[in-house]
Amino acid sequence: MINIHPQLRDDCIHIGHFSLCQLLLSKDANYPWLILVPNRLDITEIYQLSHDDQMQLISESSYLSKVLKNNFNADKINIAALGNVVPQLHIHHIVRYKDDIAWPAPVWGHTSLKNYTAEKFDVVIDKLRQGLTRDFIFDIEADSDAETES
Repeated sequence: MINIHPQLRDDCIHIGHFSLCQLLLSKDANYPWLILVPNRLDITEIYQLSHDDQMQLISESSYLSKVLKNNFNADKINIAALGNVVPQLHIHHIVRYKDDIAWPAPVWGHTSLKNYTAEKFDVVIDKLRQGLTRDFIFDIEADSDAETES
């Protein structure tokens, strides 16, 4: 496993991994917001991945998107690879609802971060466990930084 950029480590909880990517959950409970990070060193752009890794990234991203759409009853899944603040290649997958706090605007900078309650965190993890059944390994039991509000 590669080192995850410090900003991603601070902003997210490590959930598990696919064959190529680590899966992180943003600590912002305003939206179910997951991030794929390919296990490759010194990659900042998708085109820098080998062809096989590009295809695997698309496969993992598509699979994650389908799980999020179905298990979270999303109106839309926003997918983005910005990298303006964190140069390490990472792909955001954000569940959007027509009644969420930022709809229809982008989520960045719209509202303050809202911490997960223990109950809401468990609901998100349960939905992910129900959906992520193909080639995914949950590592969350090993994480001690799954910070939530009491």
